[in-house]
Amino acid sequence: MSDLQFKDLVEPIVLGQKTALRVTVLGGGSFGTAMANTAVRNGCDTMIWIRDESIAAEINATHVNKRYLPDFQLETGLRAESNLEDAVRDRDIILVAIPSHSFRDVLRQIKPFISAQAVVSLTKGIEAKTFSFMSDIIREELPEVPYGVLSGPNLAKEIVAGQPAGTVIASDSELVRYAVQQALHSALFRVFGSDDVHGVELGGALKNIYAVAMGMAAAYKVGENTKSMILTRALAEMSRFAVKLGANPLTFLGLSGVGDLFATCNSPLSRNYQVGFALGSGKTLEQATSELGQTAEGINTIVQVNARAKELDVYMPITTALYEVI
Repeated sequence: MSDLQFKDLVEPIVLGQKTALRVTVLGGGSFGTAMANTAVRNGCDTMIWIRDESIAAEINATHVNKRYLPDFQLETGLRAESNLEDAVRDRDIILVAIPSHSFRDVLRQIKPFISAQAVVSLTKGIEAKTFSFMSDIIREELPEVPYGVLSGPNLAKEIVAGQPAGTVIASDSELVRYAVQQALHSALFRVFGSDDVHGVELGGALKNIYAVAMGMAAAYKVGENTKSMILTRALAEMSRFAVKLGANPLTFLGLSGVGDLFATCNSPLSRNYQVGFALGSGKTLEQATSELGQTAEGINTIVQVNARAKELDVYMPITTALYEVI
């Protein structure tokens, strides 16, 4: 279960000396499905784990994820699997696209089936109460497993539609970075490497806060001046907070920082933007989240970051104002 075992397993594959990388995505939401579909397009042996057996069977029969991506035909080579052991055992890379509130529980479930796989988080959130990021949870629950985090301006529908996009794989392990690039990198989906795991992860989580703010602003029909002010002050808040936690501020000038912030804050496709828009339209938080039907990580992140910012004495006026609203 060590990095050395992963090296022995994967190095011949990424060097083109044996069969395609075996990739499993845990979680059948929109982004997990998009990454699984991307891996198939890239020639990987790909499975997606979906808890509900009937939904997995439906995807295998129709090649459509009717709940999350109903308008898109998925690659026929993508296999949905409801048995967790079958999905995880003897694979090369496990991409975890599970909401933050269930992330730890799923890692505990897969632990008996982990041998030499790398585990990579696709989840942009913070665990409630513990203020643990997904990389923290991986280290705690799977302490000897090589791991990484993937984050960037990645709206699922655009990726499945084949529109050009880019993302960042951050890991302390060069081999993990290289393996994920081999699995996902293509002419239309560029995968850049970084060793600033905490910075990349912070960018992915924090920008959800400001997508809620921008959704509210859109509901009030604010002008471009106001939108630009929100974006730039959001970046300042994110950077201040991240530096206090030891991240590299330059990370926030890249795809996982300002890139993800811009995409999420300017797209009605963003779940956090949609929740913000509903709040700005006069709906309650309960109404906004129930109508969405998906997890909007930004709400929990606002709560967690507001409390942590007070502890660290970091000035975050937008986050504080949003906390008062929700």
